[in-house]
Amino acid sequence: MTAPGSHEPRNPARPAPAPSAGHAASAGHAPSAGHAASAGHPPSAGHQGDLAVQLALVARGDAAAFDAVFERLGPSVFGMVKRVIRDPAQSEEVTQDVLLEVWRNAAKFDAARGSATAWVMTLAHRRAVDRVRSVQKESERERRVAVAEIPYDEVIEAVESSLERERVRRCLNALTEVQRESVTLAYYRGYTYGQVASLLGVPTGTVKTRMRDALIRLRDCLGVAE
Repeated sequence: MTAPGSHEPRNPARPAPAPSAGHAASAGHAPSAGHAASAGHPPSAGHQGDLAVQLALVARGDAAAFDAVFERLGPSVFGMVKRVIRDPAQSEEVTQDVLLEVWRNAAKFDAARGSATAWVMTLAHRRAVDRVRSVQKESERERRVAVAEIPYDEVIEAVESSLERERVRRCLNALTEVQRESVTLAYYRGYTYGQVASLLGVPTGTVKTRMRDALIRLRDCLGVAE
């Protein structure tokens, strides 16, 4: 992401010069946040009054005051955003969004309601959470699109076929061993009654009787109407 008011990508870990207040205000962009994510610590309570004054100047379009605010708060903003988002590149983008929001809305800061640091960090946290939710919603949309492309007719047919095979297997297992062997040889292997009788070593009439009894039990198990 390019820095507001700049033509080259801004690295939050590298200071960048701030443009003049007149140029920034006329262009409608926030000036660059020098040292926005350089090493540093949140301002102490003694600095809060200074920050409040600086924000008041930012509200009037003072680019130097803006750069001073972010030189102090930039590291904390970037750290907060990165803890929420985790992705460094997106964290830099969101830090830029916070920068722009402070520049545009500094007049909304009310020192009577809290410190300058708390106000800026609240903006940063809200922006970070919004980005996470946006990414999650996009992932959900992609998932729904992927699900919509599943050929449901084919899936249903495959499931029904699988369930039918399972029912037949369960009903076959309910037969006696001799009945099951007779049905398997005749219907799944393609043998004639005579061949089945020869393989099992029993008379053909016995095979026919076993087959009849087996088919009746299968019909009742599978719920097939007569």
